[in-house]
Amino acid sequence: MPTNYKVLGQVATAATTATTLYTVPSATEAVVSSIIIANRDSASATFDIAIRPNGATLANEHYIAKNITVGASDSTVLTIGVTLDAADVITVNASTANLTFSAYGSQIS
Repeated sequence: MPTNYKVLGQVATAATTATTLYTVPSATEAVVSSIIIANRDSASATFDIAIRPNGATLANEHYIAKNITVGASDSTVLTIGVTLDAADVITVNASTANLTFSAYGSQIS
């Protein structure tokens, strides 16, 4: 089973819009080692992160982080080790358009 360590996804979200950060490709599994949320603004902001199994419609049970604050011009690093199966989706949301999300980990095919 080859393993590929890489940037899994990067996105700058629009304010209050659920956005896909990463979708696991078919015939692949993934381990997300960390997600970094960077606040590019001079005011604090909040974010949400959800894991949607098989791309399910976003629901309350999918959230792994909800309304977490990132300070002005600061970042938050989540070292999580989440395992994902093919077609699973990481969805992110932010209170402003000034947050950037980056997911790092490995893909196993």
